[in-house]
Amino acid sequence: MKEITKLMESRSDIRVVDATLRDGGLVNDFHFTDEFVRELYLTNLRAGVDYMEFGYKASRELFDEQSFGKWKFCNDEDIRSIVGDNNTDLKISVMADVGRCDYVRDIGNKSDSPVDLVRIATYLNTIPAAVEMIEYVAARGYETTCNIMAISNAQERDVEAALEMLAQTPIQAVYIVDSYGALYPEQIARIVDCFMNVAVKYGKKLGIHAHNNQQLAFANTIEAVGDGVDWLDATYGTLGRGAGNCAMELLLGFLKNPKYQIYPAIQFVERYVMPLRKEGVVWGYDLQYLMSGLLNQHPRAAIQFTKDQRTDYAEFYKELIN
Repeated sequence: MKEITKLMESRSDIRVVDATLRDGGLVNDFHFTDEFVRELYLTNLRAGVDYMEFGYKASRELFDEQSFGKWKFCNDEDIRSIVGDNNTDLKISVMADVGRCDYVRDIGNKSDSPVDLVRIATYLNTIPAAVEMIEYVAARGYETTCNIMAISNAQERDVEAALEMLAQTPIQAVYIVDSYGALYPEQIARIVDCFMNVAVKYGKKLGIHAHNNQQLAFANTIEAVGDGVDWLDATYGTLGRGAGNCAMELLLGFLKNPKYQIYPAIQFVERYVMPLRKEGVVWGYDLQYLMSGLLNQHPRAAIQFTKDQRTDYAEFYKELIN
């Protein structure tokens, strides 16, 4: 059991990252209005959030620009149209997926960009390519972190080898990503311990990005906090792919640092996130996502189940286990 002081203290090293646009964009193909994005930016400022992730740096060769909103590609000029010169304490982030980003073409020098942090997302089998991307963006002046996805399916020996490679790059933090929403707090504690051995050795921070298939995204996040993880992802109203993510309003209410304010978060969820549901945008905990989480499977089948408006949950479960 965690010492109560581990959960009650205010840690200056904590960094809260708003992933609402990026993860939320996966449920509406990034078709957010400028008003939504601008109000999200202002909400993060008022709430004391440390980083706002605008979306992806996706390849225009792989993804049709006509099929997605602009935050799938995050042009610098589009970000500037929202944040201006961003003379604030809030830092701007984008995500670059290994194999889905033309980073040499699309990521220029930090001195010419409003972006502060480039988050590299990778699976274990693409770690060498991730290292190359990290070195590239760091050399251009950006902060960098790395998300190791689908960690619930990984072998510990493979994870340790990957961490050794990543920790010798200029990254600020390595993320534990529960892509399938399959992990429980006890497992998070063991994974953090594995990650922490390498992080301490090389002076790196750890982060967590949790999905809510089993309604454990918040529980797993605060477990990680108690275990010494400093970089915390969350989304307003849990908005995100499939079952969604750790709720920002829950996280801000939990953290004890007085810099974080929950009231702006509640206002934003009421005024901008809840109306998305009325418009037909679908995300959040449901039986189909519970099943994929329990079975430690990618939620793509559950997402299709949702899109098809199926309600034969028992039959779907049989399909998953077969």
